[in-house]
Amino acid sequence: RQRVAIARALINKPKVVLADEPTGNLDRRSSEAILKLLWDLNAKSGQTFVIVTHNRELARQVDRIVELVDGKVVL
Repeated sequence: RQRVAIARALINKPKVVLADEPTGNLDRRSSEAILKLLWDLNAKSGQTFVIVTHNRELARQVDRIVELVDGKVVL
């Protein structure tokens, strides 16, 4: 289901994609494949991905981190 939702979100090539825990329910191999796809799309087509995650390992891979701490945005 999650992979289908991601495919639907990407099909029309939007400039910005909002993704809430895009790899949350996937096994490690599938998660890595999805993230590689997102990074490649960002690099090749300039699509922006806003990803919400609790996964610190995933967060370390992004260009910019914005945290929500006690209800406040922290850059």
